[in-house]
Amino acid sequence: MDDSSIDAAGALADPLRRRLYEYVADSGGEVSRGEAAEALGIRRTLAAHHLDRLEEAGLLEVERRRVNGREGPGAGRPAKLYRRAGHQLSLHLPPREYELAAHVLAEAVERHGAEEAVHAAAREEGRRLGAGSGAGSVEELLRERGYEPEEAGDDVRMRNCPFHTLARAFPPLACGLNLELLRGMLEGLGEDGDRARMAPRTEGCCVAVSKNKIR
Repeated sequence: MDDSSIDAAGALADPLRRRLYEYVADSGGEVSRGEAAEALGIRRTLAAHHLDRLEEAGLLEVERRRVNGREGPGAGRPAKLYRRAGHQLSLHLPPREYELAAHVLAEAVERHGAEEAVHAAAREEGRRLGAGSGAGSVEELLRERGYEPEEAGDDVRMRNCPFHTLARAFPPLACGLNLELLRGMLEGLGEDGDRARMAPRTEGCCVAVSKNKIR
């Protein structure tokens, strides 16, 4: 187990710090110290202290940039803007190598051309998850399963991909698995599975879910 995972777990043990992290993560973009302080109803100096602690723990990334549009002398210091870190952290006691196992299995699947069987199993598992969730909406079910849904025009998009590291190494397999899992989850809720479709973009999940049933 590396120290970064332990530091991250320790940083999130503080309730206020955890709320700040959730606020930044839910924003889907960059957040200033002032915005975070106002959102949580705390002093700016207190927000700054905890945001910096989250940065030190590797949970947030920081960019310094002027946000008032002014340049040159007298423009003031650049603001410190926080966003959720792009890398993945996990903590298991004792350490577990689930990600390594997933990569080995994915390699075997691609070598033997078993993608179709994996995708079929993902759809079946999705149906089971959807039927047993008790969620009252598609968005609620997505949040239960680790997605971060947001409305984007006629679609619901996810700001994150729960299979991020696997998708980077095995994109067709992982993205197809994700698509079929989501289609199965929709069907488990009694929805039309074809509302989920592949719609890649540079950031976030490769799947979009139509807010309206396809006819």
